[in-house]
Amino acid sequence: MRKTSISDTFKILSDPQRREILVMLRVGRMSAGDIAEKLNITPAALSYHLKLLKKADMVREYKEKNFIFYELNTSIFDEMMMWFGQFGGGKNEK
Repeated sequence: MRKTSISDTFKILSDPQRREILVMLRVGRMSAGDIAEKLNITPAALSYHLKLLKKADMVREYKEKNFIFYELNTSIFDEMMMWFGQFGGGKNEK
């Protein structure tokens, strides 16, 4: 269930580091440590970004043994594409 409004979603996506996290997760599941290392940010900074992305339901968190992994929640992006689709761009529209 979505916990943020569409305007909150756009605010979350306005940050370049959060967008980069989403791009990295397109490839597949990653640990928090791997994400922080690739972004060259502190664990505290990454935790903040991941908290917002999780609240917006854009990423999911999985715990395996002593590690926490993150992956994209693609259903939220499908919902966003449907929302954008209402603004036209169809071949038969004038």
